[in-house]
Amino acid sequence: MEEAPIISFKHVNKIYSNGTVGLKDINFEIPQGQFLVVVGLSGAGKSTLLRTINRMHEITSGEIKIDGEPIQTYKGQALRLLRRKIGMIFQGFNLVNRSSVERNVLSGRVSYYPTWKTLCGLFTQADREMAVRSLQRVNLADKLYTRADELSGGQQQRVAIARTLMQEPKIILADEPVASLDPLTTKAVMDTLQRLNREDNITVIVNLHSVPLARQYADRIIGLQAGQLVYDRPISEVTEADLNDIYVTEAVQA
Repeated sequence: MEEAPIISFKHVNKIYSNGTVGLKDINFEIPQGQFLVVVGLSGAGKSTLLRTINRMHEITSGEIKIDGEPIQTYKGQALRLLRRKIGMIFQGFNLVNRSSVERNVLSGRVSYYPTWKTLCGLFTQADREMAVRSLQRVNLADKLYTRADELSGGQQQRVAIARTLMQEPKIILADEPVASLDPLTTKAVMDTLQRLNREDNITVIVNLHSVPLARQYADRIIGLQAGQLVYDRPISEVTEADLNDIYVTEAVQA
């Protein structure tokens, strides 16, 4: 029997309060362990799509299921548990610059504790050992006590990935994670995401502008234009011409 998808979108629409259409009738499924890349121009709906998965953005209509369960009605503890299993990596790293790498990584455990404990830094020894292991996974264990603002951009992004690992996620969402990085550090970050995907069977969804990167790392590529899903192919069927058409067609329409 075919395994149920970990994420499914059914007729999902997102219309902002000013009338802007963020997503329009989105329908697709994502199996556990897939490395999915979402491509499209700025404003195509890529970030909106990612943020509906962890309820950072609320949808207007339709249904999103995670592990077979509709998430639109989740509140309180249910929403907290949903976000625990979905790691989020941002373009801007979202680290506390004056804090140590260790403290930044430990913040990935906040959903496991009452707020007052995390504010006081009352993490267990097991958590601290887990932080070291997470940093080892991204080749940064030697930076444990370094301040975050003393690291390069690529190192900061890998610290953000280590922080996400502290959640023990089933899903990682990465919103343009390499947009501000040079080619060498871009490769280090993308290699890290791919390794975690393959070794831990974590479902990874990455928004990218780069066609070559999308083709290099994806198992599957979907394309968005003006909030609509216009392309969906496994990497074995993807051509560079297809992807270029997504950008050229939308640019002409704009």
